[in-house]
Amino acid sequence: MLARHDRVLLVLCSVLVCAMLFAAYEATRPEVRLPTQRDIDAAVKHTLVNNVFPSEESRAYARIRPSVVRVTQYDADEKGEKGEKGEKDDKNVKHQPRGVGTGVVVVDKGIILTNLHVVAGAPRIRVQFANGLESDAQVINEQPENDLAVLQAANIPDDLVPATLRSTQGLQPGDKVMAVGFPFNIGPSASSGVISGLHRNYMSQEGERVLANLIQFDAAANPGNSGGPLVTMDGQVVGIVTAILNPNEQSTFVGIGFAVPIESAAAAAGESPF
Repeated sequence: MLARHDRVLLVLCSVLVCAMLFAAYEATRPEVRLPTQRDIDAAVKHTLVNNVFPSEESRAYARIRPSVVRVTQYDADEKGEKGEKGEKDDKNVKHQPRGVGTGVVVVDKGIILTNLHVVAGAPRIRVQFANGLESDAQVINEQPENDLAVLQAANIPDDLVPATLRSTQGLQPGDKVMAVGFPFNIGPSASSGVISGLHRNYMSQEGERVLANLIQFDAAANPGNSGGPLVTMDGQVVGIVTAILNPNEQSTFVGIGFAVPIESAAAAAGESPF
Protein backbone atom coordinates (compact mmCIF):
# COMPACT_ATOMS: atom_id res chain seq x y z
CA MET A 1 0.00 0.00 0.00
CA LEU A 2 2.87 2.35 0.80
CA ALA A 3 4.46 1.61 -2.55
CA ARG A 4 1.27 2.78 -4.28
CA HIS A 5 1.28 6.05 -2.31
CA ASP A 6 4.95 6.50 -3.24
CA ARG A 7 4.13 6.19 -6.91
CA VAL A 8 1.32 8.74 -6.68
CA LEU A 9 3.62 11.11 -4.83
CA LEU A 10 6.29 10.69 -7.47
CA VAL A 11 3.83 11.50 -10.25
CA LEU A 12 2.61 14.60 -8.40
CA CYS A 13 6.17 15.76 -7.88
CA SER A 14 6.96 15.26 -11.56
CA VAL A 15 3.91 17.28 -12.57
CA LEU A 16 4.88 20.02 -10.14
CA VAL A 17 8.44 20.18 -11.49
CA CYS A 18 7.17 20.39 -15.09
CA ALA A 19 4.79 23.15 -14.15
CA MET A 20 7.56 25.10 -12.48
CA LEU A 21 9.86 24.67 -15.49
CA PHE A 22 7.12 25.82 -17.88
CA ALA A 23 6.40 28.82 -15.70
CA ALA A 24 10.10 29.71 -15.68
CA TYR A 25 10.27 29.38 -19.48
CA GLU A 26 7.25 31.63 -19.95
CA ALA A 27 8.75 34.19 -17.61
CA THR A 28 12.00 34.38 -19.57
CA ARG A 29 10.62 34.12 -23.12
CA PRO A 30 10.82 37.41 -25.09
CA GLU A 31 7.53 39.16 -25.50
CA VAL A 32 6.03 38.80 -28.98
CA ARG A 33 5.35 42.31 -30.32
CA LEU A 34 3.29 43.07 -33.37
CA PRO A 35 4.95 45.51 -35.83
CA THR A 36 3.83 49.11 -35.54
CA GLN A 37 3.49 51.66 -38.30
CA ARG A 38 6.85 53.09 -37.23
CA ASP A 39 8.44 49.66 -37.74
CA ILE A 40 6.94 49.41 -41.23
CA ASP A 41 8.09 52.93 -42.16
CA ALA A 42 11.62 52.16 -40.96
CA ALA A 43 11.75 48.96 -43.05
CA VAL A 44 10.58 50.80 -46.17
CA LYS A 45 13.15 53.56 -45.62
CA HIS A 46 15.92 50.98 -45.20
CA THR A 47 14.93 49.33 -48.49
CA LEU A 48 14.89 52.63 -50.36
CA VAL A 49 18.29 53.65 -49.00
CA ASN A 50 19.90 50.36 -49.98
CA ASN A 51 18.08 49.98 -53.31
CA VAL A 52 18.28 53.40 -54.93
CA PHE A 53 15.84 54.07 -57.75
CA PRO A 54 16.29 54.95 -60.52
CA SER A 55 19.25 52.71 -61.21
CA GLU A 56 22.81 53.92 -61.77
CA GLU A 57 22.41 53.23 -65.48
CA SER A 58 19.16 55.18 -65.68
CA ARG A 59 20.70 58.20 -64.00
CA ALA A 60 23.79 58.04 -66.22
CA TYR A 61 21.61 57.92 -69.33
CA ALA A 62 19.48 60.86 -68.16
CA ARG A 63 22.62 62.94 -67.64
CA ILE A 64 24.24 62.22 -71.01
CA ARG A 65 21.14 62.11 -73.23
CA PRO A 66 20.84 65.91 -73.82
CA SER A 67 24.37 65.88 -75.28
CA VAL A 68 23.98 62.93 -77.68
CA VAL A 69 23.21 63.62 -81.36
CA ARG A 70 22.37 61.51 -84.38
CA VAL A 71 24.86 62.07 -87.22
CA THR A 72 23.70 61.28 -90.75
CA GLN A 73 25.76 61.54 -93.92
CA TYR A 74 24.08 62.07 -97.27
CA ASP A 75 24.83 61.53 -100.94
CA ALA A 76 23.71 64.19 -103.39
CA ASP A 77 21.14 62.99 -105.92
CA GLU A 78 22.28 64.12 -109.38
CA LYS A 79 18.63 64.49 -110.41
CA GLY A 80 18.33 67.72 -108.45
CA GLU A 81 16.17 70.41 -109.99
CA LYS A 82 17.63 73.39 -111.84
CA GLY A 83 17.37 76.92 -110.57
CA GLU A 84 15.94 79.93 -112.43
CA LYS A 85 19.21 80.49 -114.33
CA GLY A 86 19.20 76.96 -115.66
CA GLU A 87 22.04 75.90 -113.37
CA LYS A 88 21.75 73.19 -110.75
CA ASP A 89 20.70 74.79 -107.49
CA ASP A 90 22.19 73.03 -104.48
CA LYS A 91 19.11 73.97 -102.47
CA ASN A 92 17.01 71.90 -104.86
CA VAL A 93 19.37 68.93 -104.92
CA LYS A 94 17.87 65.87 -103.31
CA HIS A 95 20.08 64.12 -100.80
CA GLN A 96 19.91 60.44 -99.95
CA PRO A 97 21.06 59.16 -96.54
CA ARG A 98 23.94 56.73 -96.79
CA GLY A 99 25.00 56.16 -93.21
CA VAL A 100 24.15 56.94 -89.60
CA GLY A 101 26.40 57.34 -86.60
CA THR A 102 26.44 59.14 -83.28
CA GLY A 103 28.08 62.24 -81.88
CA VAL A 104 28.38 63.97 -78.54
CA VAL A 105 28.28 67.71 -77.88
CA VAL A 106 31.39 68.89 -76.03
CA VAL A 107 31.00 72.69 -76.33
CA ASP A 108 27.68 74.53 -76.04
CA LYS A 109 28.42 76.44 -79.27
CA GLY A 110 27.61 73.30 -81.25
CA ILE A 111 31.00 71.56 -81.27
CA ILE A 112 30.44 67.83 -81.68
CA LEU A 113 32.82 64.88 -81.44
CA THR A 114 32.29 61.81 -83.63
CA ASN A 115 34.29 59.23 -85.58
CA LEU A 116 36.01 60.21 -88.78
CA HIS A 117 34.67 57.13 -90.54
CA VAL A 118 31.12 58.29 -89.74
CA VAL A 119 31.48 61.47 -91.82
CA ALA A 120 34.45 60.86 -94.16
CA GLY A 121 33.72 61.83 -97.75
CA ALA A 122 30.12 62.84 -97.09
CA PRO A 123 28.82 65.58 -99.44
CA ARG A 124 26.45 66.63 -96.69
CA ILE A 125 26.27 66.01 -92.94
CA ARG A 126 23.19 66.51 -90.79
CA VAL A 127 22.90 66.25 -87.01
CA GLN A 128 19.79 65.85 -84.90
CA PHE A 129 19.86 67.12 -81.32
CA ALA A 130 18.08 65.62 -78.34
CA ASN A 131 15.18 68.08 -78.64
CA GLY A 132 14.59 67.07 -82.27
CA LEU A 133 16.22 70.10 -83.93
CA GLU A 134 18.10 69.17 -87.12
CA SER A 135 20.99 71.11 -88.58
CA ASP A 136 23.65 70.89 -91.25
CA ALA A 137 27.15 70.42 -89.88
CA GLN A 138 30.69 70.76 -91.20
CA VAL A 139 33.91 68.98 -90.32
CA ILE A 140 36.23 71.55 -88.74
CA ASN A 141 39.00 69.23 -87.58
CA GLU A 142 40.18 65.67 -88.10
CA GLN A 143 42.43 63.33 -86.16
CA PRO A 144 42.86 60.32 -88.48
CA GLU A 145 45.26 58.48 -86.17
CA ASN A 146 42.42 58.18 -83.65
CA ASP A 147 39.51 58.01 -86.14
CA LEU A 148 38.11 61.26 -84.77
CA ALA A 149 36.32 64.16 -86.38
CA VAL A 150 35.06 67.44 -84.93
CA LEU A 151 31.84 68.92 -86.29
CA GLN A 152 30.36 72.40 -86.07
CA ALA A 153 26.58 72.54 -86.29
CA ALA A 154 25.10 75.45 -88.23
CA ASN A 155 22.09 75.77 -85.95
CA ILE A 156 21.87 74.77 -82.31
CA PRO A 157 19.19 74.62 -79.61
CA ASP A 158 19.03 77.56 -77.20
CA ASP A 159 19.49 75.26 -74.23
CA LEU A 160 22.18 72.98 -75.67
CA VAL A 161 23.92 71.02 -72.91
CA PRO A 162 27.52 69.88 -73.47
CA ALA A 163 28.67 66.60 -71.97
CA THR A 164 30.90 66.50 -68.92
CA LEU A 165 34.27 64.94 -69.75
CA ARG A 166 36.23 62.85 -67.28
CA SER A 167 39.86 61.76 -67.37
CA THR A 168 40.52 58.06 -67.86
CA GLN A 169 43.06 58.19 -65.03
CA GLY A 170 41.93 55.83 -62.32
CA LEU A 171 39.71 53.69 -64.55
CA GLN A 172 40.05 49.98 -63.90
CA PRO A 173 38.83 46.79 -65.60
CA GLY A 174 35.49 45.96 -64.06
CA ASP A 175 34.32 49.58 -63.75
CA LYS A 176 30.76 50.01 -65.02
CA VAL A 177 30.27 51.96 -68.25
CA MET A 178 27.45 52.70 -70.69
CA ALA A 179 27.43 53.23 -74.45
CA VAL A 180 24.75 55.55 -75.86
CA GLY A 181 24.04 55.91 -79.56
CA PHE A 182 22.00 54.91 -82.59
CA PRO A 183 22.80 51.26 -83.42
CA PHE A 184 21.31 50.41 -86.82
CA ASN A 185 19.69 53.89 -86.64
CA ILE A 186 17.61 52.80 -83.63
CA GLY A 187 17.66 55.08 -80.71
CA PRO A 188 18.96 56.75 -78.84
CA SER A 189 19.77 53.41 -77.28
CA ALA A 190 21.67 52.65 -74.08
CA SER A 191 23.66 49.53 -73.26
CA SER A 192 25.61 48.87 -70.11
CA GLY A 193 28.66 46.78 -69.30
CA VAL A 194 32.12 47.08 -67.85
CA ILE A 195 35.58 48.14 -68.90
CA SER A 196 37.28 44.95 -70.08
CA GLY A 197 40.78 46.34 -70.55
CA LEU A 198 42.91 49.42 -71.17
CA HIS A 199 45.67 50.40 -73.59
CA ARG A 200 44.43 48.08 -76.36
CA ASN A 201 45.45 48.26 -80.02
CA TYR A 202 43.05 47.62 -82.91
CA MET A 203 43.62 47.36 -86.67
CA SER A 204 40.93 49.24 -88.56
CA GLN A 205 38.67 47.17 -90.76
CA GLU A 206 40.21 48.74 -93.84
CA GLY A 207 43.63 47.74 -92.58
CA GLU A 208 44.80 51.32 -93.07
CA ARG A 209 45.93 52.10 -89.54
CA VAL A 210 46.35 50.75 -86.06
CA LEU A 211 44.33 52.55 -83.42
CA ALA A 212 46.32 52.56 -80.18
CA ASN A 213 45.70 53.08 -76.47
CA LEU A 214 42.01 52.18 -76.70
CA ILE A 215 39.53 51.35 -73.95
CA GLN A 216 38.08 47.86 -74.35
CA PHE A 217 34.51 47.42 -73.07
CA ASP A 218 31.68 44.90 -73.27
CA ALA A 219 28.60 47.15 -73.39
CA ALA A 220 26.77 46.23 -76.59
CA ALA A 221 27.79 48.38 -79.56
CA ASN A 222 26.82 47.96 -83.20
CA PRO A 223 27.02 49.93 -86.46
CA GLY A 224 25.52 53.33 -85.66
CA ASN A 225 27.08 53.49 -82.19
CA SER A 226 30.29 54.81 -83.74
CA GLY A 227 31.13 58.28 -82.50
CA GLY A 228 28.91 57.99 -79.44
CA PRO A 229 29.98 58.50 -75.84
CA LEU A 230 31.24 55.84 -73.46
CA VAL A 231 30.19 57.11 -70.04
CA THR A 232 30.70 56.20 -66.39
CA MET A 233 27.82 55.70 -63.99
CA ASP A 234 27.91 59.40 -63.13
CA GLY A 235 27.20 60.23 -66.78
CA GLN A 236 30.67 61.58 -67.57
CA VAL A 237 32.34 60.79 -70.89
CA VAL A 238 35.56 58.77 -70.74
CA GLY A 239 35.74 57.72 -74.38
CA ILE A 240 34.33 57.86 -77.90
CA VAL A 241 33.05 54.52 -79.22
CA THR A 242 35.00 53.75 -82.38
CA ALA A 243 35.13 50.05 -83.25
CA ILE A 244 33.86 46.56 -82.55
CA LEU A 245 35.77 43.33 -82.98
CA ASN A 246 34.16 40.26 -84.53
CA PRO A 247 36.30 37.28 -85.59
CA ASN A 248 33.62 36.35 -88.12
CA GLU A 249 34.05 39.70 -89.90
CA GLN A 250 30.39 40.52 -89.42
CA SER A 251 29.17 43.94 -88.34
CA THR A 252 27.52 42.69 -85.18
CA PHE A 253 28.63 42.83 -81.58
CA VAL A 254 30.17 39.80 -79.87
CA GLY A 255 31.31 41.41 -76.64
CA ILE A 256 34.44 43.35 -77.60
CA GLY A 257 34.17 47.06 -78.29
CA PHE A 258 36.77 49.82 -78.34
CA ALA A 259 36.66 53.50 -77.50
CA VAL A 260 39.18 56.30 -77.96
CA PRO A 261 40.11 57.78 -74.56
CA ILE A 262 38.53 61.16 -74.02
CA GLU A 263 41.94 62.79 -73.56
CA SER A 264 42.68 62.21 -77.27
CA ALA A 265 39.16 63.14 -78.32
CA ALA A 266 39.18 66.37 -76.31
CA ALA A 267 42.51 67.35 -77.83
CA ALA A 268 40.99 66.94 -81.32
CA ALA A 269 38.29 69.42 -80.31
CA GLY A 270 40.83 71.85 -78.85
CA GLU A 271 39.63 71.15 -75.34
CA SER A 272 41.92 70.69 -72.33
CA PRO A 273 39.49 69.77 -69.55
CA PHE A 274 41.88 67.89 -67.30
